[in-house]
Amino acid sequence: MDPLSDVLSLLKPQSNVSAGFDAGGDWSIEFPRNIGIKCYAVVSGQCWLVVEGVPEPVHLTAGDCFLLPGGRPFRMTSDISLTPVGAHTIFPPARAGGVVTYNGGGDVFLVGSRFVLSGRHADILLKMMPPIIHIRREEDKSALRWSVERMMQELSEGQPGGFLVAQHLSHMMLVQALRLYMAEGPNGGVGWLFALADKQMGAAIGAMHEDPAHRWTLQELAERAGMSRSNFALKFKEMVGTSAMEYLTRWRMLLAGERLANSSEHTSVIALSLGYVSESAFSTAFKRVMGASPRQYGRDRSAVAA
Repeated sequence: MDPLSDVLSLLKPQSNVSAGFDAGGDWSIEFPRNIGIKCYAVVSGQCWLVVEGVPEPVHLTAGDCFLLPGGRPFRMTSDISLTPVGAHTIFPPARAGGVVTYNGGGDVFLVGSRFVLSGRHADILLKMMPPIIHIRREEDKSALRWSVERMMQELSEGQPGGFLVAQHLSHMMLVQALRLYMAEGPNGGVGWLFALADKQMGAAIGAMHEDPAHRWTLQELAERAGMSRSNFALKFKEMVGTSAMEYLTRWRMLLAGERLANSSEHTSVIALSLGYVSESAFSTAFKRVMGASPRQYGRDRSAVAA
């Protein structure tokens, strides 16, 4: 798999709410702080998005898609001067699909999902993202249009299996939005997600993900990137926020943590499969990165699962 697929597969984003919202007239709704990522698309009409800590409101028009990765409170409204009402007064606590109609509907229609990321290390995806990812270029919106329109149809018609289809479509929206965000380039951002958009850094990260057990050296990774060793080391640290060797170690430990929590493999087997000849060296690295010994980590995760 490619690095983005690797990380998303490891974090297992679960779409626990997929729904449509059809509003009419004047309206303003306040949404509380939440965990995970919210992904929405405007099917028709227009409205405003106001996110806590972001100075300027965002004007949304038909076809726009936006992600809210940080879980900050936000407000959606037809007019930013209106006093909002709490989302809990309009939306059921746990709605399994369908469309919520407000003020008779007809002026703006949105579809979207909330994703919760599994595991203790969701921050590897979230911490380098801005509070709003706004997809608004016409060519980008066209790439999302089929998923959005199909999701609207599934939520509106209430066909058998429609909620499950909407969940899969919401995953497509999430991945496509992240792709489009990456395609815009680093724009000064720091983190592996931005680095994937860079051809040189993407090649090096891809090599580490493709064969994490290989005993990579800085020189080998620099050659994959087509750069000198010193220039590669500097650029990787600047773009990713950590050294290449530190990134490789953390990726290995994330893979190890997944296997410790979800398989009965012995620590020595996992260590060897990830390039560690010495189990003690692996255990030391694991505790430094994951905050617990391999045995403790696997036991804690098994207890949580039970």
